[in-house]
Amino acid sequence: MSATESNESARSADRRGAAPPHVDAQQSRAVAEAAREREWQKPSFARGLYLGRFDLSLIHPHPRSDPGRVERGDAFLAGLESFLRTVDAPRIEREARIPDEVFEGLAELGAFGMKIPVEYGGLGLGQYHYNRALVLIGSVNASLGALLSSHQSVGVPEPLKLAGTDAQKRRYLPRCARGAISAFLLTEPEVGSDPARLRATAVPTEDGAAYVLDGTKLWTTNGPVAELLVVMARVPKSDGHPGGISAFVVEADDPGITVHRRNAFMGLRGIENGLTTLRGVRVPRENLIGREGQGLKIALTTLNAGRLAIPAICAGTAKWSLKIAREWSQARVQWGHPIGGHAAVAHKVAFIAATTFALEAVVDLSGVLADEDRKDIRIEAALAKMWASEMGWRIADELVQIRGGRGFETAASLAARGERAVAAEQVLRDMRINRIFEGSTEIMRLLIAREAVDAHLTAAGDLIDPKLDLAAKVRAAASASGFYARWLPQLVAGAGDLPAAYGEFGALAPHLRYVERTSRKLARETFYGMARWQGALEHRQGFLARVVDIGAELFAVSASCVRAAMIAADAPEHAKSAFQLADTFAAQSRHRTERLLDELWRNTDADDERLAERVLDGRYAWLEQGIVDPSEGTGPWITEEIPDDAMEDVHRRVIRLIDEP
Repeated sequence: MSATESNESARSADRRGAAPPHVDAQQSRAVAEAAREREWQKPSFARGLYLGRFDLSLIHPHPRSDPGRVERGDAFLAGLESFLRTVDAPRIEREARIPDEVFEGLAELGAFGMKIPVEYGGLGLGQYHYNRALVLIGSVNASLGALLSSHQSVGVPEPLKLAGTDAQKRRYLPRCARGAISAFLLTEPEVGSDPARLRATAVPTEDGAAYVLDGTKLWTTNGPVAELLVVMARVPKSDGHPGGISAFVVEADDPGITVHRRNAFMGLRGIENGLTTLRGVRVPRENLIGREGQGLKIALTTLNAGRLAIPAICAGTAKWSLKIAREWSQARVQWGHPIGGHAAVAHKVAFIAATTFALEAVVDLSGVLADEDRKDIRIEAALAKMWASEMGWRIADELVQIRGGRGFETAASLAARGERAVAAEQVLRDMRINRIFEGSTEIMRLLIAREAVDAHLTAAGDLIDPKLDLAAKVRAAASASGFYARWLPQLVAGAGDLPAAYGEFGALAPHLRYVERTSRKLARETFYGMARWQGALEHRQGFLARVVDIGAELFAVSASCVRAAMIAADAPEHAKSAFQLADTFAAQSRHRTERLLDELWRNTDADDERLAERVLDGRYAWLEQGIVDPSEGTGPWITEEIPDDAMEDVHRRVIRLIDEP
């Protein structure tokens, strides 16, 4: 091969987007570690739970929204509710598409600029009212929630608010507020939660005036209808360019961008989600968000509050599910009684009601904490996303069970038979993605666990580094012993051991005492795990997952009790019912927590992992005999590079009523 041919081959590889060579586990971890926030400059209630420090003063009395934002937010919510009552939700499900007039109506309301500051043409709402809007939307159609949250939580507005230049904000935020839909392009066919394998490239031009983007992006929510994109791509390291994964604002109709298809899913039938390629897309240097190599850090910082969109949507669906469960359980009679009077159904109704109260408590508390900006909520937001998506799915599943055969039947079929068109099966399908969106439950547990054990890793330091010699480990042990000598005695006793502690919470005080005691116990158990496995603790994913889940339950109980106290102060007529809901939820949560604590040390993790290894080795392939696999021969597990002529561009514009300046 000649030098010319070799250079051309290299340029072609850049255009295709080449995977970094030999990306191993250590490199992947290094990329993730470089992107995470290392400092804790603000207090965090949830972080304290994992360290055995139950500081209720961080969330009680329940924080309040700014009065100015309340007035603007309440006015917007009133208009949004009126508009949503005109939306034909069954049509979205039937046609698998949000009608253009719904896009336009949302734009006229200002829904695409809810969180954009007023000076840039937005509504300037805080996270609390943004969450309340998504609660409303989640009760009507989850695809609408996906549209708006993808646009504002991870699309162009939030990254620019956090890291954009003044010029970028002036140029793009007003457009976004008027209805220029945005999308976030990170995931690739071979890249999910492991960004170290990112293939998309952004090669600087020789004059340094621009970057040329090449790559393939998968599951680009809003991609088929977007005007603006946030694209994550790898800048090669070179003279004057530190390189690394970087973020760019890109015009969706720039030459070289093709949306090859609109993907379809088991739920969210109205979602606009595509498969997009970038081929030689020239992006001005001024469109780089932040600095080169800061793309993942910007994305993770954006998600600190952005993840709260999913809990809000889950809360809206849960509230709707509660309403349907209550009305149906009163109306449906079997064996001489409404089915809600039978214990088997009553238990499900109680779970839905109590958990819905807790979901709303977690969403509202996290939203106001985000607005205050006086606390570090990265763990709170991650816990809210993980816990709400799991509980929201369980609520939807229980609703289908309560409805029986009618829960499995579609709303359209019910309506055709003359019955109320309750879309329980649709809700189940729509809710399922929330356990995967913006970090699957499994990935979220790992991310939260990393933060939960950060104090131990920092204290232990070189002690758990297998590469260091004995002398270095002796010095590290001396350093670690100082931390643990101060920290461990604090876990022996606390307010949870005092019968009168948290007395201002009345009947809920025992639950808060339990949270305080369990927080200290959880910290001790984590220390035992660290002492037993040391650096190998990160591989004990079953143990870490249970640690995280226990903290999530403690956070939800705390939020529920604080919310009940706030309701009692603001609306005394609802005090009794709020306390009853919080009390029942806390009791249910305690049973889950006790089971998780027991399973920290008594479980089948080792057996499960050995069996899985044997399964993957093919030792039990005989167990698969006697079936037919219709998927065989239909294509590879992961697609290769997409040909240029794979499909016509399906990108389209949906908002036409908003005039350009």
